[in-house]
Amino acid sequence: MQAVILAAGQGTRMRPLTETVPKPMLPVADRPLVAHTADAAVAAGADRLVFVVGYRADRVREHFGDTYQGVPVTYARQREQLGTAHAAAAAREQLTDDFVVLNGDDLYDPQALATLFETCPAVGAYEVADPRPYGVFSLSDRVVTDVVEKPDEPPSTRVNVGAYHFPAQAADWLTEVERSERGEYEITDVLERVVTTHEVTAVPVERWLGVGRPWELLAANEWKLAELDPRVDGDVHEDADLRGSVVVEAGATIDAGVVIEGPAYVGADAEVGPNAYVRGATLLGEDTHVGNGVEVKNSVVMAGTHVPHLSYVGDSLLGESVNLGAGTQVANLRHDGADVKIQVKGERVSTGRRKFGVVAGPEVRTAVNTSLNAGVVLSAGATTTPGEAVTRDR
Repeated sequence: MQAVILAAGQGTRMRPLTETVPKPMLPVADRPLVAHTADAAVAAGADRLVFVVGYRADRVREHFGDTYQGVPVTYARQREQLGTAHAAAAAREQLTDDFVVLNGDDLYDPQALATLFETCPAVGAYEVADPRPYGVFSLSDRVVTDVVEKPDEPPSTRVNVGAYHFPAQAADWLTEVERSERGEYEITDVLERVVTTHEVTAVPVERWLGVGRPWELLAANEWKLAELDPRVDGDVHEDADLRGSVVVEAGATIDAGVVIEGPAYVGADAEVGPNAYVRGATLLGEDTHVGNGVEVKNSVVMAGTHVPHLSYVGDSLLGESVNLGAGTQVANLRHDGADVKIQVKGERVSTGRRKFGVVAGPEVRTAVNTSLNAGVVLSAGATTTPGEAVTRDR
């Protein structure tokens, strides 16, 4: 059983976090986002993983190597990002039998993937209250009869989540797709062809999350951090207090006076404290530093980032190698209680969250006593001045 995992995209909606990291390699709990999908595929019975790579492909290759979880790994290069069928077609020469295609930036419940692997042909189908923004399946019992993109009048509440088990002949069909109206080669066109020649089963997906925008990375960590078993392999001071599900990796140091309320993950060689407070679903990546008097709540702090002194970071995403000056304060709640909005690809979009802080790209530097308003996005390398209140993106 071959599993093709699509991991080539640039992740433009996730910028600036993806300036240095491809979206599938963004951290979710104790591993990259795409590794959760790869692990579920191996558990479901995949005996070979084919990663379709493109943007910053070396990060994917370095993590998975030639063998992952005892399963051989190969790679296919998508040189231009021209759609999902175009991506899967990059792996065409490696496909010799029926095959599964999975989005590398989505999270699926593992049991659903296990059922998908056992059923051919099949698609993952997730139930939503409002299916209009999605590709929606027309169903006869559990058999797919059609897929309709973003319909005004949806034929069902089951939507396409980018999980497919195709018969072997569909490998050729990947290369025969014509461009859609938006100029891409869509894998749903292949699915429609399979529907006309086979009985395609809609496999219910009980839990799914597409991770395309910054607040969805927070949601992904809230999900996966809650599933971690507590473990302490690092050095924890006797006067520190770890509560609930907390993972402390080898080489990490938790100093005196630190309180960590799980679920939380502290990566290898991270330093926390003294007298720091970490709570909510928080990920502190490898070689991070959270210093004296700092509070971090429900946030993702990526590798090499420092929050050294007397700062507050809530409901935020800090990219790699960020440094917050002493006294940096992040606002994460609007006075009117409305959902926080942020800028995504030039459009102001609601996060759907009452509490959301900032998104800081790699190597952002704030000066002492900086205040960052809720919903501010700081581009890679952005800086602030001492005492500045930042209310707009920079």
